[in-house]
This record gives sequence, C-alpha cells and structure tokens, in this order.
Amino acid sequence: MKNTLLKITGFFALAVLLVSFTNSPKINSLKIGKKAPMTNYEMKNVSGEDYSLEKLAFENGILVVFSCNSCPFVVGNKEMEGWQGRYNEIHDLCKRNKIGMALVNSNEAKRTGADSFTEMQKHSQDQKYDAAYLLDVNSKLADAFGASTTPHVFLLDSDFKLIYKGAIDNSVKSKSSVTENWLKDAIISSGKKEPILLPETRNSGCSIKRL
Repeated sequence: MKNTLLKITGFFALAVLLVSFTNSPKINSLKIGKKAPMTNYEMKNVSGEDYSLEKLAFENGILVVFSCNSCPFVVGNKEMEGWQGRYNEIHDLCKRNKIGMALVNSNEAKRTGADSFTEMQKHSQDQKYDAAYLLDVNSKLADAFGASTTPHVFLLDSDFKLIYKGAIDNSVKSKSSVTENWLKDAIISSGKKEPILLPETRNSGCSIKRL
C-alpha cells in the first residue's frame, strides 16, 4: 500500500512539473508569416525609458525574447546552465545582421517578488544585459504574441512578420553541449535575406506567470 501511494504521489508531482514547463493549450501563439500585433506598445525599460518594438527594431527586424529573473531555464541551477548566459552573444549576432533585440518580462503574477521592476533592474545589471529589458504590464505583449514560456523567442522581419519562433537552441544544460543553433541560424539567414530552413521549434521553460 505504501509503495502504491508513493507511486501515485510521484505521478502527480511529475504531472505538475510537466504542466509548468510545457506550452499551455489555451494560448494561441502567433503563426509564422503573420504580422506581429502591438509593435507600437510602449514598455518601460530597466533604464526608465519607454520603448516599443518599433523603436528598438533595426532595418532587418527585431528579436523578442520573453524572459524573467527567476526561471531556472533562464537563470540556471545546479543541473543546468540556463539560457541567459547566451543572450549577449545573440544580441551581438543580431546587431551584426541589423536586427534589434528586446528581452520582455511578462511575469505579472510575480511583480511583488522576484520579477518586480526593481529586481529586473538589478538582474539586468548583474547579468550585464546588452539588450533592452522591458516590463510587460499585465502580460499584454505575451498575450498578443501567444508567448507561453520563459524563454520563448519570436524573430520578426523588417515588416514585423514572424519568421522564427520557439527555442534558442537544443541544450539548456550547457552551451558546450549545443548541437543545433536554431535561433542563430535563423538570425543569420534573415540577415542574408535567405529562407529560414527551420522556422519553428518547440519552446521549453517555465510557464509565464500571468494573473
């Protein structure tokens, strides 16, 4: 009986974990080829200035990364490196390909804690983020894009049409174990005005904490 209860408890714990780290079926994500909404929606940067995606875009478009201060898929833990350590390298690649970049924090349910604006400012400074780090009030941009996890990336072209979405690469564990650089490949192809061979991959991370 005890072993049965332990198995049941373990099953439900795993189910909760999977719900936290996979896409929500209720969220309708922006489709490849569709124009992104709310590109003129202004959000407060950690610098205190307000920016929209239109203001941050370069001539070849903009990369939008839904991120946060607290998810281990972003910040890492003992088991995995996390993806934020690759943000500045991605920013540099975007810049070389004339693409803007914005990090967006949509964790509205955690504004009094780890994802408050003050904590965003501290986190950006500690991590030395090169990209703007924007506060998405009431998860408005995340809802408009259908973003579901942190991180979740959306690459837009010069007309703000979606040309790549999903994950950064195939290893949150460590940069050294990456064998598929999906986002980087998409950025380079976009900069060259070439078709993106793999325009969509499955994002993984913690669920965006909406109200």
